[in-house]
Amino acid sequence: MFYLRLVLRNVFRARLRAGLTILGLVIAILAFGLLQTVVRAWYAGSDMSSASRLFTRNSISLTFSMPLYYRERIAAQPGVTSVGVSNWFGGIWREPQNFFAQFATDIALLARQYPEFVFDPAQYADLMRDRQGAAIGRELAALYGFKLGDRITLKGTIYPGNWEFNVRAIYDGRDDTAITRQMYFHYDYLNETLKTSAPARANQVGVFVVQIADATAGAEISKQIDDGFRSSLAETLTETEKAFQLGFISMVETIVVAIRGVSYVVIVIIMAVAANTMAMTARERIAEYATLKALGFAPGTVAALVMAEALLLAAIGAAIAMALLGPVAQGFHAATVKVFAKFPVVPETYALQAACGLAVGLVAGALPAWHSARVRIVDGLRRVG
Repeated sequence: MFYLRLVLRNVFRARLRAGLTILGLVIAILAFGLLQTVVRAWYAGSDMSSASRLFTRNSISLTFSMPLYYRERIAAQPGVTSVGVSNWFGGIWREPQNFFAQFATDIALLARQYPEFVFDPAQYADLMRDRQGAAIGRELAALYGFKLGDRITLKGTIYPGNWEFNVRAIYDGRDDTAITRQMYFHYDYLNETLKTSAPARANQVGVFVVQIADATAGAEISKQIDDGFRSSLAETLTETEKAFQLGFISMVETIVVAIRGVSYVVIVIIMAVAANTMAMTARERIAEYATLKALGFAPGTVAALVMAEALLLAAIGAAIAMALLGPVAQGFHAATVKVFAKFPVVPETYALQAACGLAVGLVAGALPAWHSARVRIVDGLRRVG
């Protein structure tokens, strides 16, 4: 108890300096946690991927399509239970900034291939009956105010023209990890329209969604599928859903790496600031350290007291930053809701914040503690008065 009171008294002796140091620690560790959450938000889509779903695309690029008849050949592969089609639509709703994902797909297979989406049976039946029917995710509906029965007009970019859709189903996520920011509609609606307006673009598929019975056989089945289209009109690349999602992230990987790097740079900077603060404090108290030694305190005890001060300052700053991360992240997500569907603050982020606080405390206190342990009594007492 004596040592604790001594450490507390020394930490807050220069209150302004201690307060500014803690404020700097709070800002740095809070910024670190927020930037780490931004990085995790980029990967939110891949986190909900299923190991039993494979994606087959053109081996050249996603911008190149494949013939629709590939579906039957893929479905004939051993281990494949169903094959759906998926075309990115890329339409604009009212304003270009109103971006959300839209897919022309096999509605009949949607609920089976994506069990993380929960549909009302009556709504799903209405969706199946309506050629212009669309399924809207709950998060997307909340974002733009879509309701059942609404008539939505999308201006096509990849597929020119004004496309009319009826909101027939609003689906939910089975749990908090599911992203419900997508719109799905009938591939047949798109394909039949193209047969009339642009016949050369009809019967083409951007991605085949392949459901497999055994998730552990994904690599083998992927190879079988791709081997079946060697030297064909459009060779294929089949990969797991997670790898497919990470392929999109790799397009902006430089940005993600930069954000992660900046988060650690912030911590390094605050380490330097805290170390300088502790060094100043140690220089001012050389006479005190000498007095403690003259009273019988061992050099190791003096060093431990100095280290405890640095760790206490870092602990206070880290604790405040961790307490603020949740509310700040919620506010940040509210401001960027059109960019990030999910903005999860996970336990690992809090653990990283705590580790950063510990690292700052250890680095800031190491040199002053070592110096205080080496102070000679005669040199220190010479400063008294």
